[in-house]
Amino acid sequence: MIIGIPKEIKNRENRVGLVPAGVRAFKAHGHEVLVQASAGLGSGISDEAFAAAGAKIVPTAADVWSADMVMKVKEPLAAEFPLMRPGQILYTYLHLAAEKKLTEELMERKVTGVAYETIQESDGSLPLLRPMSEVAGRMSIQVGAFYLQSSWDQSNSGKGVLLGGTPGVAPGRVTVIGGGVAGSNAAKMALGLGAVVTVLDLDPRRLEYLEHVFDGRLITLMSNIDNIEESVANADLVIGSVLIPGARAPKLVTRNMVSKMEKGSVIVDIAVDQGGCVETCKPTSHESPVYVTEGVVHYCVTNMPGAVARTSAFALTNVTLRYALMLADLGVHKAAQKSEAIRKGFNTIDGKLVYEQVAIAHGLPYEPLKL
Repeated sequence: MIIGIPKEIKNRENRVGLVPAGVRAFKAHGHEVLVQASAGLGSGISDEAFAAAGAKIVPTAADVWSADMVMKVKEPLAAEFPLMRPGQILYTYLHLAAEKKLTEELMERKVTGVAYETIQESDGSLPLLRPMSEVAGRMSIQVGAFYLQSSWDQSNSGKGVLLGGTPGVAPGRVTVIGGGVAGSNAAKMALGLGAVVTVLDLDPRRLEYLEHVFDGRLITLMSNIDNIEESVANADLVIGSVLIPGARAPKLVTRNMVSKMEKGSVIVDIAVDQGGCVETCKPTSHESPVYVTEGVVHYCVTNMPGAVARTSAFALTNVTLRYALMLADLGVHKAAQKSEAIRKGFNTIDGKLVYEQVAIAHGLPYEPLKL
Protein backbone atom coordinates (compact mmCIF):
# COMPACT_ATOMS: atom_id res chain seq x y z
CA MET A 1 0.00 0.00 0.00
CA ILE A 2 1.09 3.60 -0.61
CA ILE A 3 0.78 5.84 2.46
CA GLY A 4 0.72 9.62 2.05
CA ILE A 5 1.81 12.13 4.72
CA PRO A 6 0.73 15.67 3.77
CA LYS A 7 1.82 18.96 5.24
CA GLU A 8 -0.89 20.20 7.61
CA ILE A 9 -2.60 23.41 6.49
CA LYS A 10 -4.70 24.27 9.56
CA ASN A 11 -3.69 27.52 11.24
CA ARG A 12 -0.34 27.06 13.01
CA GLU A 13 -0.67 23.28 12.93
CA ASN A 14 2.97 22.25 13.05
CA ARG A 15 2.47 18.57 13.86
CA VAL A 16 3.08 15.91 11.23
CA GLY A 17 1.14 12.66 10.84
CA LEU A 18 4.15 10.34 11.03
CA VAL A 19 7.75 10.53 12.26
CA PRO A 20 10.73 8.75 10.62
CA ALA A 21 10.45 5.71 12.91
CA GLY A 22 6.96 5.18 11.51
CA VAL A 23 8.30 5.37 7.96
CA ARG A 24 10.81 2.64 8.77
CA ALA A 25 8.02 0.46 10.17
CA PHE A 26 5.92 0.83 7.03
CA LYS A 27 8.94 0.06 4.83
CA ALA A 28 9.68 -3.03 6.90
CA HIS A 29 6.15 -4.23 6.15
CA GLY A 30 6.67 -3.70 2.42
CA HIS A 31 4.74 -0.44 1.99
CA GLU A 32 5.72 2.84 0.30
CA VAL A 33 5.53 6.19 2.08
CA LEU A 34 5.14 9.58 0.36
CA VAL A 35 5.93 12.66 2.46
CA GLN A 36 5.16 16.16 1.24
CA ALA A 37 8.21 18.42 1.21
CA SER A 38 8.65 20.37 4.48
CA ALA A 39 5.78 18.47 6.16
CA GLY A 40 7.89 17.79 9.25
CA LEU A 41 9.73 21.07 9.63
CA GLY A 42 7.31 22.44 12.22
CA SER A 43 8.04 19.37 14.35
CA GLY A 44 11.79 19.67 13.89
CA ILE A 45 11.99 16.83 11.34
CA SER A 46 13.81 17.53 8.07
CA ASP A 47 13.04 16.11 4.64
CA GLU A 48 16.46 14.47 4.81
CA ALA A 49 15.46 12.61 7.98
CA PHE A 50 12.34 11.26 6.28
CA ALA A 51 14.30 10.30 3.18
CA ALA A 52 16.92 8.51 5.26
CA ALA A 53 14.11 6.47 6.82
CA GLY A 54 13.00 5.39 3.35
CA ALA A 55 10.27 7.89 2.46
CA LYS A 56 9.90 9.46 -0.98
CA ILE A 57 9.72 13.25 -0.71
CA VAL A 58 7.14 14.72 -3.10
CA PRO A 59 6.62 18.41 -3.86
CA THR A 60 2.84 18.92 -3.66
CA ALA A 61 -0.19 17.98 -1.63
CA ALA A 62 -1.76 16.48 -4.76
CA ASP A 63 1.16 14.03 -4.99
CA VAL A 64 0.56 12.88 -1.42
CA TRP A 65 -3.22 12.64 -1.80
CA SER A 66 -2.72 10.20 -4.67
CA ALA A 67 -1.85 7.59 -2.01
CA ASP A 68 -4.05 4.65 -1.03
CA MET A 69 -4.10 5.83 2.60
CA VAL A 70 -3.58 9.40 3.77
CA MET A 71 -2.39 9.65 7.35
CA LYS A 72 -2.46 13.07 8.93
CA VAL A 73 -3.14 14.94 12.16
CA LYS A 74 -6.17 17.19 11.65
CA GLU A 75 -9.34 16.90 9.63
CA PRO A 76 -9.18 17.99 5.97
CA LEU A 77 -10.01 21.62 5.25
CA ALA A 78 -12.00 22.86 2.25
CA ALA A 79 -8.86 23.25 0.10
CA GLU A 80 -8.19 19.52 0.54
CA PHE A 81 -11.69 18.28 -0.29
CA PRO A 82 -11.08 18.08 -4.07
CA LEU A 83 -7.97 15.94 -3.44
CA MET A 84 -9.95 13.15 -1.78
CA ARG A 85 -11.10 10.25 -3.95
CA PRO A 86 -13.37 7.18 -3.78
CA GLY A 87 -12.02 4.21 -1.85
CA GLN A 88 -9.19 6.18 -0.30
CA ILE A 89 -8.51 5.60 3.40
CA LEU A 90 -8.32 8.81 5.44
CA TYR A 91 -6.80 8.06 8.83
CA THR A 92 -6.76 11.12 11.09
CA TYR A 93 -8.61 13.06 13.79
CA LEU A 94 -11.95 13.74 12.10
CA HIS A 95 -14.25 15.06 14.89
CA LEU A 96 -17.18 14.75 12.49
CA ALA A 97 -19.83 15.44 15.15
CA ALA A 98 -18.82 19.09 14.93
CA GLU A 99 -18.21 19.11 11.14
CA LYS A 100 -21.34 18.48 9.03
CA LYS A 101 -19.79 19.80 5.79
CA LEU A 102 -16.79 17.49 6.10
CA THR A 103 -19.08 14.56 6.90
CA GLU A 104 -21.08 15.20 3.73
CA GLU A 105 -17.90 15.56 1.65
CA LEU A 106 -16.53 12.22 2.89
CA MET A 107 -19.83 10.56 2.06
CA GLU A 108 -20.16 12.19 -1.36
CA ARG A 109 -16.57 11.33 -2.30
CA LYS A 110 -16.90 7.79 -0.87
CA VAL A 111 -13.84 8.14 1.32
CA THR A 112 -13.20 5.56 4.05
CA GLY A 113 -12.88 7.81 7.08
CA VAL A 114 -11.17 6.14 10.05
CA ALA A 115 -11.15 8.54 12.99
CA TYR A 116 -8.41 8.48 15.59
CA GLU A 117 -10.80 9.72 18.26
CA THR A 118 -13.33 6.89 17.90
CA ILE A 119 -10.93 3.92 17.82
CA GLN A 120 -11.84 2.27 21.09
CA GLU A 121 -10.45 -0.79 22.84
CA SER A 122 -12.65 -3.36 24.59
CA ASP A 123 -11.99 -1.76 28.00
CA GLY A 124 -13.53 1.50 26.76
CA SER A 125 -10.20 3.32 26.42
CA LEU A 126 -9.48 5.66 23.51
CA PRO A 127 -5.79 4.95 22.84
CA LEU A 128 -5.31 7.44 19.99
CA LEU A 129 -7.00 10.27 21.85
CA ARG A 130 -5.12 9.73 25.10
CA PRO A 131 -1.71 11.31 24.31
CA MET A 132 -3.21 14.46 22.79
CA SER A 133 -5.66 14.70 25.70
CA GLU A 134 -2.68 14.52 28.04
CA VAL A 135 -0.95 17.31 26.14
CA ALA A 136 -4.07 19.49 25.94
CA GLY A 137 -4.86 18.96 29.62
CA ARG A 138 -1.38 20.03 30.66
CA MET A 139 -1.34 22.96 28.24
CA SER A 140 -4.71 24.21 29.47
CA ILE A 141 -3.21 25.23 32.80
CA GLN A 142 -0.22 26.91 31.13
CA VAL A 143 -2.38 29.04 28.87
CA GLY A 144 -4.96 29.65 31.60
CA ALA A 145 -2.27 30.90 33.98
CA PHE A 146 -0.95 33.22 31.26
CA TYR A 147 -4.32 34.78 30.46
CA LEU A 148 -5.09 35.29 34.15
CA GLN A 149 -2.25 37.83 34.12
CA SER A 150 -3.35 41.45 34.04
CA SER A 151 -0.83 42.46 31.37
CA TRP A 152 -1.29 40.07 28.44
CA ASP A 153 -3.09 42.58 26.21
CA GLN A 154 -3.55 46.35 26.06
CA SER A 155 -7.32 46.20 25.56
CA ASN A 156 -8.18 43.06 27.52
CA SER A 157 -6.88 41.71 30.78
CA GLY A 158 -7.06 38.82 33.15
CA LYS A 159 -7.87 39.40 36.80
CA GLY A 160 -4.21 39.38 37.82
CA VAL A 161 -4.21 36.16 39.83
CA LEU A 162 -1.15 33.97 40.38
CA LEU A 163 -2.43 30.40 40.56
CA GLY A 164 0.04 29.44 43.27
CA GLY A 165 -0.60 32.52 45.38
CA THR A 166 2.12 33.66 47.71
CA PRO A 167 2.64 33.60 51.52
CA GLY A 168 -0.21 35.59 53.03
CA VAL A 169 -2.25 35.61 49.79
CA ALA A 170 -4.69 32.86 48.78
CA PRO A 171 -3.86 30.74 45.72
CA GLY A 172 -5.99 30.74 42.59
CA ARG A 173 -9.03 28.48 42.22
CA VAL A 174 -9.26 26.07 39.29
CA THR A 175 -12.43 24.17 38.37
CA VAL A 176 -12.02 21.19 36.03
CA ILE A 177 -15.22 19.84 34.48
CA GLY A 178 -14.61 16.24 33.47
CA GLY A 179 -12.12 14.01 35.26
CA GLY A 180 -10.93 11.93 32.31
CA VAL A 181 -7.47 11.95 30.77
CA ALA A 182 -7.44 15.65 29.86
CA GLY A 183 -9.09 16.71 33.09
CA SER A 184 -6.81 14.68 35.35
CA ASN A 185 -3.74 16.06 33.57
CA ALA A 186 -5.07 19.59 33.98
CA ALA A 187 -5.62 18.91 37.68
CA LYS A 188 -2.09 17.54 38.02
CA MET A 189 -0.55 20.69 36.53
CA ALA A 190 -2.78 23.04 38.54
CA LEU A 191 -1.91 21.26 41.79
CA GLY A 192 1.76 21.45 40.84
CA LEU A 193 1.45 25.23 40.62
CA GLY A 194 -0.18 25.36 44.05
CA ALA A 195 -3.76 26.16 43.02
CA VAL A 196 -6.90 25.03 44.83
CA VAL A 197 -8.41 22.49 42.42
CA THR A 198 -11.95 21.17 42.10
CA VAL A 199 -12.77 18.33 39.69
CA LEU A 200 -16.34 17.43 38.70
CA ASP A 201 -17.32 14.16 37.05
CA LEU A 202 -20.40 11.96 36.65
CA ASP A 203 -18.62 8.74 37.64
CA PRO A 204 -18.18 8.31 41.41
CA ARG A 205 -15.53 5.65 40.75
CA ARG A 206 -13.50 8.17 38.77
CA LEU A 207 -13.79 10.70 41.58
CA GLU A 208 -12.68 8.06 44.09
CA TYR A 209 -9.71 7.24 41.85
CA LEU A 210 -8.69 10.91 41.61
CA GLU A 211 -8.98 11.34 45.38
CA HIS A 212 -6.64 8.37 45.78
CA VAL A 213 -4.13 9.31 43.05
CA PHE A 214 -3.80 12.89 44.24
CA ASP A 215 -3.77 11.89 47.91
CA GLY A 216 -6.80 14.02 48.77
CA ARG A 217 -5.14 17.26 47.63
CA LEU A 218 -8.04 18.21 45.37
CA ILE A 219 -11.78 18.64 45.86
CA THR A 220 -14.00 16.18 44.00
CA LEU A 221 -17.67 16.87 43.29
CA MET A 222 -20.43 15.01 41.48
CA SER A 223 -21.17 16.74 38.20
CA ASN A 224 -24.66 18.23 38.47
CA ILE A 225 -26.17 21.63 37.73
CA ASP A 226 -25.86 22.96 41.28
CA ASN A 227 -22.23 21.89 41.76
CA ILE A 228 -21.20 23.13 38.31
CA GLU A 229 -22.86 26.51 38.83
CA GLU A 230 -21.25 27.07 42.23
CA SER A 231 -17.82 25.81 41.19
CA VAL A 232 -17.75 27.88 38.01
CA ALA A 233 -18.86 31.05 39.80
CA ASN A 234 -16.08 30.69 42.38
CA ALA A 235 -13.29 29.80 39.93
CA ASP A 236 -10.52 31.98 38.57
CA LEU A 237 -9.88 29.40 35.84
CA VAL A 238 -12.39 26.89 34.40
CA ILE A 239 -11.20 23.94 32.30
CA GLY A 240 -13.82 22.22 30.14
CA SER A 241 -12.73 18.64 29.44
CA VAL A 242 -15.92 16.68 28.82
CA LEU A 243 -15.85 13.92 26.20
CA ILE A 244 -18.48 11.59 24.76
CA PRO A 245 -16.66 9.47 22.13
CA GLY A 246 -17.59 10.60 18.63
CA ALA A 247 -20.47 12.80 19.81
CA ARG A 248 -20.91 16.52 20.37
CA ALA A 249 -19.89 17.62 23.85
CA PRO A 250 -22.86 18.52 26.10
CA LYS A 251 -23.22 22.21 27.05
CA LEU A 252 -22.71 21.89 30.79
CA VAL A 253 -21.64 25.49 31.46
CA THR A 254 -24.37 27.93 30.45
CA ARG A 255 -24.03 31.59 29.52
CA ASN A 256 -25.78 32.46 32.78
CA MET A 257 -23.12 30.55 34.73
CA VAL A 258 -20.36 32.37 32.84
CA SER A 259 -21.98 35.74 33.60
CA LYS A 260 -21.65 35.03 37.34
CA MET A 261 -17.86 34.61 37.14
CA GLU A 262 -15.67 37.51 38.22
CA LYS A 263 -14.49 39.74 35.39
CA GLY A 264 -11.08 38.76 34.09
CA SER A 265 -11.55 35.07 34.92
CA VAL A 266 -10.52 32.57 32.25
CA ILE A 267 -12.17 29.58 30.54
CA VAL A 268 -10.18 27.03 28.53
CA ASP A 269 -12.47 24.63 26.66
CA ILE A 270 -10.47 21.57 25.64
CA ALA A 271 -13.69 19.99 24.31
CA VAL A 272 -14.00 22.59 21.54
CA ASP A 273 -13.04 20.00 18.87
CA GLN A 274 -16.32 18.28 19.67
CA GLY A 275 -18.34 21.51 19.87
CA GLY A 276 -17.30 22.59 23.36
CA CYS A 277 -18.93 22.04 26.77
CA VAL A 278 -19.31 25.78 27.48
CA GLU A 279 -22.26 27.57 25.89
CA THR A 280 -20.21 30.71 25.20
CA CYS A 281 -17.45 28.71 23.50
CA LYS A 282 -16.65 29.20 19.82
CA PRO A 283 -13.61 27.77 17.98
CA THR A 284 -10.48 29.92 17.86
CA SER A 285 -7.00 29.49 16.40
CA HIS A 286 -3.42 29.92 17.55
CA GLU A 287 -3.37 33.09 15.42
CA SER A 288 -6.23 34.61 17.44
CA PRO A 289 -6.67 32.34 20.45
CA VAL A 290 -8.92 34.30 22.81
CA TYR A 291 -11.99 36.50 22.99
CA VAL A 292 -13.91 38.05 25.87
CA THR A 293 -17.58 37.31 26.54
CA GLU A 294 -19.48 38.29 29.70
CA GLY A 295 -16.21 39.81 30.89
CA VAL A 296 -14.54 36.37 30.89
CA VAL A 297 -11.53 35.45 28.73
CA HIS A 298 -12.23 32.39 26.54
CA TYR A 299 -9.42 30.27 25.07
CA CYS A 300 -10.95 27.77 22.61
CA VAL A 301 -8.18 26.75 20.21
CA THR A 302 -9.17 23.63 18.29
CA ASN A 303 -5.65 22.23 17.92
CA MET A 304 -3.96 23.08 21.21
CA PRO A 305 -1.24 20.37 20.93
CA GLY A 306 -0.09 21.97 17.65
CA ALA A 307 1.73 24.55 19.77
CA VAL A 308 4.06 21.84 21.11
CA ALA A 309 4.40 20.11 17.78
CA ARG A 310 7.50 17.99 18.30
CA THR A 311 6.33 16.41 21.54
CA SER A 312 2.87 15.87 20.05
CA ALA A 313 4.04 14.40 16.73
CA PHE A 314 6.18 11.74 18.37
CA ALA A 315 3.51 10.94 20.98
CA LEU A 316 0.92 10.59 18.22
CA THR A 317 2.98 8.23 16.07
CA ASN A 318 3.55 6.07 19.15
CA VAL A 319 -0.16 5.25 19.27
CA THR A 320 -1.40 5.58 15.67
CA LEU A 321 1.21 3.35 14.00
CA ARG A 322 -0.08 0.03 15.34
CA TYR A 323 -3.52 0.48 13.77
CA ALA A 324 -2.10 2.07 10.62
CA LEU A 325 0.01 -1.01 9.98
CA MET A 326 -3.05 -3.23 10.37
CA LEU A 327 -4.98 -1.12 7.84
CA ALA A 328 -2.06 -1.21 5.41
CA ASP A 329 -1.26 -4.90 5.85
CA LEU A 330 -4.81 -6.25 5.81
CA GLY A 331 -6.92 -3.64 4.03
CA VAL A 332 -9.96 -1.98 5.59
CA HIS A 333 -12.35 -4.93 5.67
CA LYS A 334 -9.97 -7.54 7.07
CA ALA A 335 -8.55 -5.04 9.57
CA ALA A 336 -12.05 -4.23 10.80
CA GLN A 337 -12.86 -7.95 11.05
CA LYS A 338 -9.72 -8.62 13.05
CA SER A 339 -9.85 -5.60 15.36
CA GLU A 340 -12.94 -4.36 17.18
CA ALA A 341 -11.02 -1.18 18.04
CA ILE A 342 -10.44 -0.35 14.37
CA ARG A 343 -14.03 -1.27 13.57
CA LYS A 344 -15.20 1.46 15.96
CA GLY A 345 -12.89 3.90 14.18
CA PHE A 346 -14.88 3.71 10.94
CA ASN A 347 -17.03 6.83 10.47
CA THR A 348 -17.68 6.73 6.70
CA ILE A 349 -17.25 4.09 3.99
CA ASP A 350 -18.60 3.68 0.46
CA GLY A 351 -20.71 6.83 0.78
CA LYS A 352 -22.37 5.65 4.00
CA LEU A 353 -22.24 7.16 7.47
CA VAL A 354 -21.48 4.25 9.79
CA TYR A 355 -20.95 6.03 13.12
CA GLU A 356 -24.26 6.54 14.89
CA GLN A 357 -23.33 9.50 17.12
CA VAL A 358 -22.26 11.54 14.08
CA ALA A 359 -25.50 10.69 12.29
CA ILE A 360 -27.50 11.83 15.32
CA ALA A 361 -25.49 15.07 15.58
CA HIS A 362 -26.29 16.05 11.98
CA GLY A 363 -29.62 14.38 11.37
CA LEU A 364 -28.11 12.25 8.59
CA PRO A 365 -28.99 8.63 7.75
CA TYR A 366 -27.00 6.03 9.68
CA GLU A 367 -26.11 2.57 8.41
CA PRO A 368 -24.33 0.01 10.60
CA LEU A 369 -20.94 -1.05 9.27
CA LYS A 370 -21.20 -4.16 7.08
CA LEU A 371 -18.04 -6.12 6.36
